Amino acid sequence: MYKKLLIGLIIFILCLSPIAAENWNSFAGDVNHNAYRDESSDFVTNLWTFNMGSPVHSSPAIYKDHVYVVSQDGILKAIDMETGEEEWDFDLKSPTNSSPIIHKNRLYIGCEDGLKAININNHDLVWDYDCNNVASTPFFYDDIVYFGSDDGHLYGLDDDGKVTFNKKLDGELKSSPIVVDDTIYIGSTNSKIYSIGTDKEKNWEFTTGDEILSSPTYVNKSVIVGSTDGNVYCLDKSNGDLKWKVDLNDKVISSPTLDKHDNSVYIGSDEGNITCLDVRDGTVKWSHPTGDKIRSTAALKDNLVVFGSNNGNLYVLNKYTGLEEFVYNPGTILFNSAITSSPAINGDSLLFGDDSGQVYSLNIEKNEGPTPIQFFYSLAILVVVVILAIFAVRKLKGRK
Repeated sequence: MYKKLLIGLIIFILCLSPIAAENWNSFAGDVNHNAYRDESSDFVTNLWTFNMGSPVHSSPAIYKDHVYVVSQDGILKAIDMETGEEEWDFDLKSPTNSSPIIHKNRLYIGCEDGLKAININNHDLVWDYDCNNVASTPFFYDDIVYFGSDDGHLYGLDDDGKVTFNKKLDGELKSSPIVVDDTIYIGSTNSKIYSIGTDKEKNWEFTTGDEILSSPTYVNKSVIVGSTDGNVYCLDKSNGDLKWKVDLNDKVISSPTLDKHDNSVYIGSDEGNITCLDVRDGTVKWSHPTGDKIRSTAALKDNLVVFGSNNGNLYVLNKYTGLEEFVYNPGTILFNSAITSSPAINGDSLLFGDDSGQVYSLNIEKNEGPTPIQFFYSLAILVVVVILAIFAVRKLKGRK
């Protein structure tokens, strides 16, 4: 009797596990910002592009077989990851730079007029919480969605959109929070990072040299975050004491991505480098230059680290050496657009958006990307230039 009950319980838990794993509960999917999901066994990785109609600054969210992307003008698109075709859209009726998160068929997204919850099954607005601009990407924890606002408040809302948590802090909270062991960590434009218990008690605050727009990550009882003062900070999670800091020479707006198995943290800076640091003492393992600002947060898969640069390139590097495995330039040089959107990976499908308003699906295993529409623009310009050059040469010869 008990043996049958135990077997039944194990089967029930195994059935629940894939469902839980599909949730995209925070910026870049989890507290480590890996932005990676295993694909389903029957999923086919295809190359495609999709036009959102306005710049894409926010990062994609992956849920089941769809990628959810929001454009700057507030249009949410649900795109089939296999075909690149639009399944449905939703007008948020407010500009947004926050990234969507998804938990159990409900999508949460911050906008200039507050936070919205959308049912992705029937595409209806579930509730709309009115507050100041929400550039902070929410974090779902223990049935509460936490987020910061430009009004300086750290909020927590339940399934019905009712406020269960409200803590007034200083500055604007554009940083995306993480929640670990009933403790919320979030940065502010007042240069501070805060540790707040879900019971609303402040544990500690640490002051950096400038605004914190970066979202923190967590490892080994430490909180790691970047600051626009150019430094990356590692703080003791219990009291906020500084363990180490590293100067990256320019603003750090990108968020740290953690590889806890390799004791590495990857983070970009406005100097144009992505840097790999040892999480234990801040030692620089390697640094890779791109020549322009890196505000995209890196994604990880196996031995690869992926990120975008404001120079218009998407980079795939070996995470151990920092050497380039693959570089994709959708703007074909002539039509480069900054890539501030952070990539997400589903199996072998690499997904990201750029400031031209395009969303791209690449195959990270084969190092293949779609032929972007900008290629045809560049080709047309080249043809025109060649024709004009031939015309000019003939005209000069005619004069002789």
